[in-house]
Amino acid sequence: MTDLADSNITKKALATALKELMSEKTFSKISVSDICDKCNMNRKSFYYHFKDKYDLVNWIFDTEFICAVNEKISYDGWELLEILCNYFYEHRDFYRKALKIEGQNSFSEHFSEYLRSFIKKQLEIILKGSEVTKFHIDFFADGFIGAITRWIIDKNCVPPEAFLSLLKSCLISTAIYISKDLEQENQN
Repeated sequence: MTDLADSNITKKALATALKELMSEKTFSKISVSDICDKCNMNRKSFYYHFKDKYDLVNWIFDTEFICAVNEKISYDGWELLEILCNYFYEHRDFYRKALKIEGQNSFSEHFSEYLRSFIKKQLEIILKGSEVTKFHIDFFADGFIGAITRWIIDKNCVPPEAFLSLLKSCLISTAIYISKDLEQENQN
């Protein structure tokens, strides 16, 4: 039990160091040595816990957001989206930079995988028995990821409530239009 506690203390210290460094400079300019120096640890300690600095960014999201959400027994799709948007907004200085990181193991990739998995589950609930294809998942994931990224990167991003209201209005108006179009099609 103590090893796990010590491990979490070390990981949190490295995470805090990375967050502080990201408030000072771009991610690409931060080295593992910089992170270790910031929290007085050696590189061996870093690599014992993380593959690279990208892995550390992903761990921050996993522990701060995903673990908090997983503690809740049940939630609907909008509630999770609200929690996500509130979390990103609260930590927007960090995620403005994290969402710009590109490449293999980047946070954008990690976030995309998480969101695609969630969207797949939500579509299976909404479409009850209809086939959920990769196209469906990609369509909604790309839309949500693009909208969330554009929103949080904007220096003057609106509060999460306003952003969610805009998302809902887009989805509802589209659903109404499609519903009317299908109804008209069925009448012909």
